[in-house]
Amino acid sequence: MWTADRARSAVHIAREEDSAWIATYGAMARRHGLWIHTGSAPFLSDDGSRRVNRSHVVAADGSVVARYDKIHMFDVSLPSGENWSESSSYAGGEAPAVVDTPVGRLGLSICYDLRFPELYRALTQRGAELLAIPAAFTVSTGEAHWHVLMRARAIETGCHVLAAAQAGVHADGRSTYGHSLAVGPWGEVLGEAQGVPGEDFALVVAPVDPAATERARQAIPLARSRANRGVDL
Repeated sequence: MWTADRARSAVHIAREEDSAWIATYGAMARRHGLWIHTGSAPFLSDDGSRRVNRSHVVAADGSVVARYDKIHMFDVSLPSGENWSESSSYAGGEAPAVVDTPVGRLGLSICYDLRFPELYRALTQRGAELLAIPAAFTVSTGEAHWHVLMRARAIETGCHVLAAAQAGVHADGRSTYGHSLAVGPWGEVLGEAQGVPGEDFALVVAPVDPAATERARQAIPLARSRANRGVDL
């Protein structure tokens, strides 16, 4: 995930082809026979000139089957007094990404992307049935907006939302909200890990039911309503 301390993180950031992380994820996937979504991590762009905030999907055979660079940069001045300028060090991605997995077609996004519903509409137009939204929300924005935005993205797309989230106070001085969520396509919270101070991580297991996606989309047929509205919006 993104960190505020650029100098401290610089020695750990490399181009993907030079990074040990991808091989580590691949070995883990093969060892356990599982597909892995990596959350997000900083990498150098292919030409080495800028950083990108990148997610990967790794198949059970250890191969990377999808990657996504975060499109929307977190450049904000919050009422809490916090000021963030992600674009001062990071370059935004250029394209949405979806990938077929054993549990459905997965659309990729990262953190601040959550606030841009047009991205999730683009992902569903590309066939997404699940949405991955790993995040490191600030405490102030998380308390105000985290749950309602996650549920809104699920409801408006008819997708399951899977959102792993950093929690606690970090080495660079940041505090993050946590509350990792799994949300069903009707907007119901299927699982939540709030994050407990002093614990390294929390684990949540939640069901993904393709039939629930179909029921939600049949009940409120947004795609059909858009096609029939007769107005170009």
